[in-house]
Amino acid sequence: MKDNQGGDLLEEDCPSDNGVVSAAQYSTLSPPSSPTDQEEPFSTYFEEKVAVPEDVNETFSFRKLWAFTGPGFLMSIAYLDPGNIESDLQSGAKAGFKLLWVLLGATIIGLLLQRLAARLGVVTGMHLAEVCNRQYPAVPRIILWLMVELAIIGSDMQEVIGCAIALHLLSVGWIPLWAGVLITIVDTFVFLFLDKYGLRKLEAFFGVLITIMAVSFGYEYVLVKPDQGEVLKGMFLPYCKDCGPVQLEQAVGIVGAVIMPHNIYLHSALVKSRQIDRGNKKEVKEANKYYFIEATIALFISFLINVFVVAVFAEAFYNKTNMEVGVVLGCFFGPVALYIWAIGILAAGQSSTMTGTYSGQFVMEGFLNLRWSRFARVLLTRSIAITPTLLVAIFQDINSLTGMNDFLNVLQSLQLPFALIPILTFTSLTSIMNDFVNGLAWKIAGSAIILMVCAINMYFVVVYVTSLSSVLLYVLAAILSIAYLCFVCYLGWLCLIALGVSCLDFGSRVRLGLSGHTDLYLLNDMDTNSVCEQ
Repeated sequence: MKDNQGGDLLEEDCPSDNGVVSAAQYSTLSPPSSPTDQEEPFSTYFEEKVAVPEDVNETFSFRKLWAFTGPGFLMSIAYLDPGNIESDLQSGAKAGFKLLWVLLGATIIGLLLQRLAARLGVVTGMHLAEVCNRQYPAVPRIILWLMVELAIIGSDMQEVIGCAIALHLLSVGWIPLWAGVLITIVDTFVFLFLDKYGLRKLEAFFGVLITIMAVSFGYEYVLVKPDQGEVLKGMFLPYCKDCGPVQLEQAVGIVGAVIMPHNIYLHSALVKSRQIDRGNKKEVKEANKYYFIEATIALFISFLINVFVVAVFAEAFYNKTNMEVGVVLGCFFGPVALYIWAIGILAAGQSSTMTGTYSGQFVMEGFLNLRWSRFARVLLTRSIAITPTLLVAIFQDINSLTGMNDFLNVLQSLQLPFALIPILTFTSLTSIMNDFVNGLAWKIAGSAIILMVCAINMYFVVVYVTSLSSVLLYVLAAILSIAYLCFVCYLGWLCLIALGVSCLDFGSRVRLGLSGHTDLYLLNDMDTNSVCEQ
């Protein structure tokens, strides 16, 4: 039976005799109805859905893997955007090979989190922003939306910085930084143009951009010939000898650059682009498997590209300033190296602007049920991103842009709990995920990851605040830190209840089921007027 909005009902409202939901009835969520549902169709990424071939007798099918290939590579762009490249550059220049293990660990953690995001989208048919919209109260929902929007704008600023520097290098200084910043406005129209040619062609274009980055930075890696022993040592030895606050900030920046909060929201939406029958448990399980394989391949490639960049700067540019990078590339390794490097940066910037646009679209639609055209959406965020970047480019130099990029990486890291906590919360609820709910190992691992990230963030805040010289800034930082901690604790409280710590449920906003397993609705049932399916 359907609810009065026509959506599938929560099966946990209708437990079977043995408390287990049947495979035919496991589907739990339906996309929320919207005031615009009856209006003229709205152009989105999901206008076209890719069909999945049927290979009934095969345990693994390359044809099916190819059909599911696309969303993971679009998601992996966030691991290769100019913010990541700049973070890699700074890590190699300031810490040598010592922080490669942080990059490896952050990529593995990112893969685990992307797995949760993809599973939420596949199982529920809704992305993370939509689930947050239906489960959190109004005030936390608005705060979450603002935090994610802030992360998207920060990422967009990094893309603007990367493109401006790339154009500056490619023109051998003829295009000033401020002009490069203005040129990135064209990205809006480029994206809107490419988006009209179909989903698979768009995904193929992203594949081309990733290939350009791999070839460009791989060429630099071969040219510089870093010490392979040092590369392996830095990658697998979790230690940083003689490291201080500078290296610590770089480590935090790596985490913030690699694990981007809005990317969790993005991936949970991208997986909806394949034709999957959510009423068929076998199809859902199969989709989860192939999406995880695809994400693993995509992030492995992105990790190699990031390693190329770190190793190049660790070997060739250690203790040199960014202004000397172009000089060293051009003079010591030839002008070709300089141009190839710039092409790689430009490819990273162009690809990241598209994924950032999609993130903004999904987040705005999910949290606010507000549908803007992509043109308006990109124009707004790009304008916000360009304004401060343009001012710095006009009145400062490339080193100032680099400093801004470092700050943006740390800002991304501070926003991480606002994606990590919700994704762990909702994927741990049987009422939402049914048979695909997180097991004990995933709950423990997810909790440990979130605690680690929050601890790193708080340590950084303490170090940063103690370096301030203004009493007013001390007070402001203290107020913001308290507000930040309070909201993180609130989300953490709900997450712990979802993980099964029922003693924290005070009965005012959450409801615990009395069946054999914990069943919790954070605020409301997913469908208000649910009735049992007969």
